[in-house]
Amino acid sequence: MDEPEDNPYVRDPPLEFDPVEELDEETVDAQVGHLREAIRYHDHRYYQDADPVISDRTYDRLFDRLAALEDAFDLDSATSPTRRVGGEPLDELETVEHVTEMLSIDSAVEEREVREFDRRVRDRLADAGDDGPVEYLCEPKFDGLSVELVYEDGALERAATRGDGEEGDDVTENVRTIRSVPLELDGDPPSFLAVRGEVFMPKAAFQAYNRERLERGDEAFANPRNAAAGTLRQLDPAVTAERPLDCFVFDVLVDGGYGFETRIEEHRTVADWGFHVDDATRLVEDVDGAIAFREEMLDQRDDLDYELDGTVIKLDRKAACETLGSTSRAPRWAFAYKFPARSEETTVRDVVVQVGRTGRLTPVALLDPIEVSGVEVSRATLHNPEQIEELGVDVGDRVRLTRAGDVIPYIEAVVDADADDHFGFPNHCPVCDSPIERDGPMAFCTGGVACPAQLRRAVRHYASRTGLDVEGLGEKAVDQLFDAGLLEALPDLYDLTVEDLAALEGWGETSAENLLAELEASKEPPLSDFLSALGVPEVGPTTAADLARHFGTLDAVMEASVEELQAVEGIGRTVAEEIREFLDSDRNRAAIDALRERGVDPRPAETAGDALEGLTFVFTGALDDRTREAARELVEANGGSATSSVSGNTDYLVVGDDPGRTKRDDAAANDVPTIDEAAFEALLEERGVDV
Repeated sequence: MDEPEDNPYVRDPPLEFDPVEELDEETVDAQVGHLREAIRYHDHRYYQDADPVISDRTYDRLFDRLAALEDAFDLDSATSPTRRVGGEPLDELETVEHVTEMLSIDSAVEEREVREFDRRVRDRLADAGDDGPVEYLCEPKFDGLSVELVYEDGALERAATRGDGEEGDDVTENVRTIRSVPLELDGDPPSFLAVRGEVFMPKAAFQAYNRERLERGDEAFANPRNAAAGTLRQLDPAVTAERPLDCFVFDVLVDGGYGFETRIEEHRTVADWGFHVDDATRLVEDVDGAIAFREEMLDQRDDLDYELDGTVIKLDRKAACETLGSTSRAPRWAFAYKFPARSEETTVRDVVVQVGRTGRLTPVALLDPIEVSGVEVSRATLHNPEQIEELGVDVGDRVRLTRAGDVIPYIEAVVDADADDHFGFPNHCPVCDSPIERDGPMAFCTGGVACPAQLRRAVRHYASRTGLDVEGLGEKAVDQLFDAGLLEALPDLYDLTVEDLAALEGWGETSAENLLAELEASKEPPLSDFLSALGVPEVGPTTAADLARHFGTLDAVMEASVEELQAVEGIGRTVAEEIREFLDSDRNRAAIDALRERGVDPRPAETAGDALEGLTFVFTGALDDRTREAARELVEANGGSATSSVSGNTDYLVVGDDPGRTKRDDAAANDVPTIDEAAFEALLEERGVDV
C-alpha cells in the first residue's frame, strides 16, 4: 500500500486535537477522511508489512479521535476502521450460500503420491492437447479456519465460514474486527470479488492470550486453531475484537472478470489490493521444486508464528486448471503435501471397546495424558482387532503417540512392552452380549438395532439431516428419551405421548407437541430419505437416492438380490452384499416391519416418466412454491438431471429470490438460458409434468 500523500496523520500526527464542538462541518469531513485513510495505512504497515511507522499510543489517539468525530456527527460507515471494535451482539449466526462452491483438497504424506499427482496433471493436459509449462504455485497449508470474503465495489460485503462447502455461517461482523482483513480495497479491484482466506491466531498472540485467560480464571484454549474457530463463531463481535485473530488470503474464488492468467499473478495482485498474503508463497518450475518447498517449510515449521500442517501445490496456469476441472469434492489441479505427524511417548492404562451405529467394534486405548502439538491427549483409537495384533500393543505398554495431520491421535508403535497385563478382544458385544463376527480386519456386533449401543446412535441418525430431519430430536433429546426409559427400540419413537415428553427436564407441552408433529410428518418420507435414515452400511443420501430411483418402492429394495443391487449405477459387489446382509437381518427386518405398523410409509420414488429426459437444471435462490430440494426431486422424477453448478451441459438456470452471483455469471459465460420460477413452472406444464 502506497503512503498517502498530504495526509497529516501518517508520519507525524499532532499530539493534540481541537475540541470536537469547535469544528465546522467542512473541517470534520476533511479530518474524518484523513483519519480513515491514515488508520487504514497504519493497519497495513502493522499487519501486512510488520513495519509500523508510529507508536501504538499514537495509533490509539488517531483511532479514538475518529470514533469521537463519527459519533458526534453521525458519520458511521461500513468501511470505517472503527467497525473493528465490533457491532451489536447476534442471536445466532445465519447460514448463507457461497458465491461458488468451496471445495476440499486431496492430500497425502508420501512423496510418491505427490509425484503421482504431478503425473496425472501432465497426462490429462497432454490428452487435452495442452503442451504449456507445468509450473506450480506452492504455499503453506495454514491450520486455521477457512473463510469466504466477498467484496462489492471494493468494500467488504460479506464473510462466511466454509461450512459444508456450499453454505456456511455468516461471520461478517466478526471478520470486520480482524485488522488484517481490509474493509476497503486498494488499487482498482473488480466491482465484484470473492476470495478465500484462512483465519488463524498467531502462536505468540495465542500464548499471550491464554496467559490472560488463565490469570482471569478462565479455561485456556487447547490450541490456536480451536481458539480461532471459537472466536470467529462468537455471537458478540465485541468479544471477537478483543482476541488476536489474523487472516491470510490465498485464493481468488470469483475475480469479477479481472481475468487472471496465472496464480502467481493472482497472489501478487491481491496483495496490491490490500490483502494479507504469506511471503513464503513461491512459484516453482516442477514437482521437484514443490517437494523441496515442502521440506523447507517443514524445517521452518517451529520457527513460524502460525501453525501449518503441510504445503499446498497448485497448478499455476489458470487455463490449465480449467482444463483439469474438479471432482465433486476437490480440484484436480491442487494437492496438499502434508507434514508427518508430531509424536510423543506415553503409557497405555486400559483398552475399552466401543460399539458404533453400524455394530462395528472399535478398541480405544486409554492413556496417561500427554500433550501433543499443544493438545492434551488421553485416548487413541486402535481401529480394529487386526491393528492391535499388528502393533503388538497391550495394557501397560509404553507407546509412541502421533496426531495424524496434527488432529487425530493414534498409536504409531510400541516402545517398551509390559508382559504382565494383557488385553483380549471380546467374543461377545460388551453392551448386549450378542456374538461378535469378524469381517476381515474388523469386528461387528450381530445384535443390530436390538443392541442398545447401536440403537441410540441409530435413532440419532434416523432423525438427523441425512435421515428424516426430525427437528427437535437431536443428540441431547435422544439421550433423554433413552435415559428416561421411553425408547427401547427405534419404532418406539412413534409411541411417544405429550405426557411422556412434557415430564422430561427442559420440556413443556409446546415443545412436546412440536416434536410429535415432526414425527407425524416423518411418517411419509421420500423413499430415498427413509433408506438413508435406516443407516444401511455404505448407503448415504446419494446411494439411497440411486436405489430409490432404480427400484421405486421399499418392497422392491427389500427383495432385491445382490445381482439386482449391482445393477444400480455406482454400487459394486461389496456394497451390494453389505446392503443385502443388512436387509436379511431378522432384527433389522423386524424393526422395519414395526415402523410400518406404526404408519411409517415411505413414498414410492417418483417415476412420473421421461418428460424432462435430456434436460439439466441448476437452481439458485429461494423458490416460492417448493424448496430447491423438492424442485430437484421433481426434475429427476421426470427423467431430467439437477446439478449444483452451471456448466456448458446445463440447459436452464432457474433463479429464485436472493440468488447467488456466481451461478448467474457462469450461466452468462456458458450461454445458459436463465429463467425465473414462473417460466420454470410453465416449462413443466408445457412438457406435461404433473406438478
